[in-house]
Amino acid sequence: MPTHGVAITVPEPHGTVLQHARERVGDPLARFIPPHVTLLPPTEIDAPSLEEFGEHLEEVAAQHAPFRMTLSGTGTFRPLSPVVFVQVSSGISQCELLETAVRRGPVERQLEFNYHPHVTIAHNLPEGQLDEAFESYDDFRATFDVESFELFHQTDDGVWRPLTSYALGG
Repeated sequence: MPTHGVAITVPEPHGTVLQHARERVGDPLARFIPPHVTLLPPTEIDAPSLEEFGEHLEEVAAQHAPFRMTLSGTGTFRPLSPVVFVQVSSGISQCELLETAVRRGPVERQLEFNYHPHVTIAHNLPEGQLDEAFESYDDFRATFDVESFELFHQTDDGVWRPLTSYALGG
């Protein structure tokens, strides 16, 4: 069954900077996953449900206004999970509202952990590489307008690609 996810894509030039951050610390997933803030983690969705889910996402997008997001500094989920991320420091509440609305739809997905908006820059790496990611990007800062979110699908080559973009407030 196809795997999909919903996320806010980090725009350029910040997306490339964060992509390179992940590559620089040796994360093998760097070339498969574009920098993003997850709203719905990877979830199997069959073709009949995908159309209904797309309609739901259109409604969610229409009910939420564009907003400004700031990414600032690094954080980690260690020791619970071997993840280093860039923190969302502004736009957190809007991400939380979007995430809740997306998951209220026809596709159900239980979360393993409480929702915490972030942009992963290192995942499942040895401690030294996680430390390097944490320290190297602790002064990272980017501010941008979030005007949409995307439905992604994982293609046969393992790469996550946008399938549909949903404009906020529209």
